[in-house]
Amino acid sequence: MSVLTEETVDALTVSKITAVLLVEDVEPCATFWVERLGFEKTVEVPDGDKIGFVILKKGTVEVMYQSYASIEKDAPPAVSTTPRGPTFLYVEVDSLDEIVAAMKGVEAVMPERLTFYGAREILVRDPAGHFVTFAQFGAVQDGEDGGRSS
Repeated sequence: MSVLTEETVDALTVSKITAVLLVEDVEPCATFWVERLGFEKTVEVPDGDKIGFVILKKGTVEVMYQSYASIEKDAPPAVSTTPRGPTFLYVEVDSLDEIVAAMKGVEAVMPERLTFYGAREILVRDPAGHFVTFAQFGAVQDGEDGGRSS
């Protein structure tokens, strides 16, 4: 077993981290990202007559969904000890107005607000119940909240 040193830790390279969201049904979640936000399915793995796993990508941004049934086949011990529940994603965007338009008909869990750290945000739930905060930074000058509050 090698000993971790500051040098070996500094030399580690992490090239990407992607969230894998566990859900009962992958299909409605894939539709949410593809039809509302323009993501592309880059990988789709069947599990019987359903989708068991999908990778969705737009530019350099990626999110993955896997069904509970599929992951139980892949990694039973991990699933049996992991509680089921929502995940929280924080997604930075260039235009919150475009996101608000794309989310028409989706319940806003948190209405649009301006935060103390300078972001305009809304919070919605995807079809599986995961929370997705969309945030735009630099949209409003200091002291101007456009009628929004934090």
